[in-house]
Amino acid sequence: MIVSIKDSVKLFGISIMACCAVTVCNLFLNYYIDLTAVKDLIDNPYSQTFYDAQLMTAKVVCAVSGGCLLLTTVVMLFFYIKHYIDSHSKEIGILKALGYSDIRIAGGFSVFGLSVFVGCILGYLLSFALMPSFYHIQNKDEYLPDFSVHVHYSLFVYLVIAPTVFFGLLAVCNSVMKLRQPCINLLKGIVNRKGRNYTGKDGKAFVDDMKNAVLKSRKTLVFFIAFSSFCFSAMIQMASSMDELASEMMGLMILIIGIVLAFTTLYIATTAVIRSNQKNITMMRVFGYQSSECKHSVLDGYRPAAYIGFIAGTAYQYLLLKIMVEIVFSDVENVPDFEFDVAMFFITLGVFIIVYEGIMMIYGRYMRKISLKQIMSE
Repeated sequence: MIVSIKDSVKLFGISIMACCAVTVCNLFLNYYIDLTAVKDLIDNPYSQTFYDAQLMTAKVVCAVSGGCLLLTTVVMLFFYIKHYIDSHSKEIGILKALGYSDIRIAGGFSVFGLSVFVGCILGYLLSFALMPSFYHIQNKDEYLPDFSVHVHYSLFVYLVIAPTVFFGLLAVCNSVMKLRQPCINLLKGIVNRKGRNYTGKDGKAFVDDMKNAVLKSRKTLVFFIAFSSFCFSAMIQMASSMDELASEMMGLMILIIGIVLAFTTLYIATTAVIRSNQKNITMMRVFGYQSSECKHSVLDGYRPAAYIGFIAGTAYQYLLLKIMVEIVFSDVENVPDFEFDVAMFFITLGVFIIVYEGIMMIYGRYMRKISLKQIMSE
């Protein structure tokens, strides 16, 4: 079949998303189940209040982080499927011309579920490596009875097997929808692409026109750029508050997950933009446009989405921590007040500007290395 296991391995972004989601969810869900098992051992009102707060924390963290990563993984899977069909349209068109049905061709896309399985199983194993320390930190003040880590196989089914099957079926269903187009279009490489035909505009007008067209033709990548900035902003600022509100381990875990998600999604989005516009970039260089103008037409249109994502991440982490402190742990003593850290916001913003603009500058220089000979031979 045209979709191989090797193709599935290339979906490393989905594996990373799944790994992060399962690591967090299994940590808190396993803790939740083990904690409910010692409910009858709680013998005072203060411990009961702390117990209820810990249960609520587990629910909120799993719902928020798991839901957000699930949505992003679905969007990323759809993007990969569309990108694969676009880049293999001729091969798929030949199969359709030979009489293969859309469902039969789409069945091969089920192997994309393997990338989800790899990420889920890695996250599941990683969570158990962290679990002993996590349990100890969650009850470091000894408000709750001692209890040990237990393996709950139902969570393996829910967090590893079920997502693999779900995303495999989702890949097949989405592929069937994408393949519902004339065979001749696939053979010609026309895959329902939306965009504008460039007229003979010169100079800055052409560059701005192309920038708008790139954004309209790759709307999914706007989401990835915004999500990357969202993760960077939210996780770094949230991690800085964990030393006081929770623990150093929790802060480190949030920081690592945030950085991994941010750079993974940014890498996927940026490389996809450049690869899909290689011919445009090459032709602009042939007609005498500078590298800075090529970068402006292809990459600079995503800058507003990046900074909007950063602001959204800042608001998200503040509201989430505020709710946790003032609502979930409102009855627990010795919980410090939480206020917006202005200094940390500007530090994170400064780092973000340097990192984001620096990466865009590096990719701008990379555009100079795109070979005209290679593009013309394709």
